[in-house]
Amino acid sequence: MNTEFMQALDELVRDRGIDKDVLLETIEQALTSAYKKNFGSAQNVRIDMNRETGDIKVYSQRVVVDESDLYDNFLEIELSEAREINQSYELGDIIEHEVTPRDFGRIAAQTAKQIVVQKIREAEREMTYNEFLEKQDELVTGEISRTSSRDGKQIVFVQIGKGEGVLLQSEQIRGEDYRIGSNMKFYVLEVNRTNKNPQILLSRSNAGLVKRLFEMEVPEIQEGIVHIKSISREAGSRTKMAVKSIDDKIDPIGACVGTQGARVRNIVDELGDEKIDIVKYSDDPSTFIEAALSPSKVTKVFVDEANKSAIVIVPDYQLSLAIGKEGQNARLAARLTNWKIDIKPESEFGPEEEAALLEEIENNQIAAEEEAKRLAKEAELKAEEVNDDQVEAKEANDTSELEVQEAKEEIEE
Repeated sequence: MNTEFMQALDELVRDRGIDKDVLLETIEQALTSAYKKNFGSAQNVRIDMNRETGDIKVYSQRVVVDESDLYDNFLEIELSEAREINQSYELGDIIEHEVTPRDFGRIAAQTAKQIVVQKIREAEREMTYNEFLEKQDELVTGEISRTSSRDGKQIVFVQIGKGEGVLLQSEQIRGEDYRIGSNMKFYVLEVNRTNKNPQILLSRSNAGLVKRLFEMEVPEIQEGIVHIKSISREAGSRTKMAVKSIDDKIDPIGACVGTQGARVRNIVDELGDEKIDIVKYSDDPSTFIEAALSPSKVTKVFVDEANKSAIVIVPDYQLSLAIGKEGQNARLAARLTNWKIDIKPESEFGPEEEAALLEEIENNQIAAEEEAKRLAKEAELKAEEVNDDQVEAKEANDTSELEVQEAKEEIEE
C-alpha cells in the first residue's frame, strides 16, 4: 500500500462514482478480518489507514478493568498496569498498542485489491440497475446473444448495452424466430435488483410494445396532439388501438397510419405482420363500441350502463366478421372498450326482442339508482352516528374537566 495505490483509488472513485469513505472503511474492516485470520483472532484490533499515503498500522485494543474483573489479558488490562503507562487512565478507557506485523503490507495489498475489485463490480451492477430502472416501461433495442430451454420452455437472452435482458416464453410472440445475432426492439417489463447483475425482464407480447412503437413512429403522438386511449392485443395475431386527437384538424387514425400506410407498416414489419386495427376513441360508449368492432358493420348498439354491458346488433352476413375467428374480434373489442359485449344477428332480434331489452335496461338502471341511494343513505347514517359519538365524547370530556376543576376549588377552600 503506497501513495500510488491511493491515487489509483481516487481515479476509481471519480470514474466509477464510488464513495471513497465507504470504500476505505470497507478495506479497513477487511484488513481487520485478515489480521485476525493470520495473526491471532483472540486480539481486539483497530486498523488505521492513512488516507493520503496508504500506510497501514495495526493497534491492539484493551479495556482498562479492575483487578478483580480481569478475565482476558488479550482484551483487558488492570488499572494498576494501565497507570504504569499513563497515570490519567481510568476504568473503561481503551489502551492501544501498535502490533503491525512486518509482512502485513503484502496481505494488506492483496486484501485491498480484492475489496476494490468487489466494489467496482458492485458499483457497475448498481449503475446498470439504475440505468435500466429508468428504462422500465420503455422501448430498447437489443441483440439476441443466446437461448436456453428450461422445463421445455424457451428462454431468450438479449444483450442491451452493458446489461443482459431475459425474454421468457410467456413474453414471446408465438412463432417468432429468435436467431442469435439478430436485433429486435423489446419492451422493458421489469427491472429487479439481485446479488449479481440486475434482472431485466423483457417482452415482445406486451401491449406496451405497440404503444411505444407508435409513440416513436408518429410525431403527433410525441407532440401530445394524438393520444392513445387504450390497446388490446393478442401478440402475433392482432392488435386493436383506440386513438383520440385534441385538434379537430388532425385525423388521429390518419396520423397513425401515415402517408400510404408507411407509419403503421413500419410497426407491422417490426411485429412480424401482426394485424393492427386503429379506431377512433369516443366518450360515448355506443359509438366507441361500434368503432371497436370494426371492420364489421353494426346496426344498433344497446348500452346497459348499470352492468357495463352492451348488446350489439349486426347484419346476419356480418356476424362472423364481428365475432371474428374463434371470437377474437369481439374479445379484443371488449378489452379495448372495457365493456362486456354480446353480438346478435338482425334475424334473431325483432321489435319484441328490442322492447324487452329496452325494458330490461331501464329496470337495471332503476335498480342501480335505488342501490346507489341506499348506499348513500347508509353512509349518511354512519356519518351521523360518528358525529353523535364525537359529541357524546366531548360532553363527557367537558364534564370530567368540570369535575376536576370543582375538586381543585374545594381543596383550595
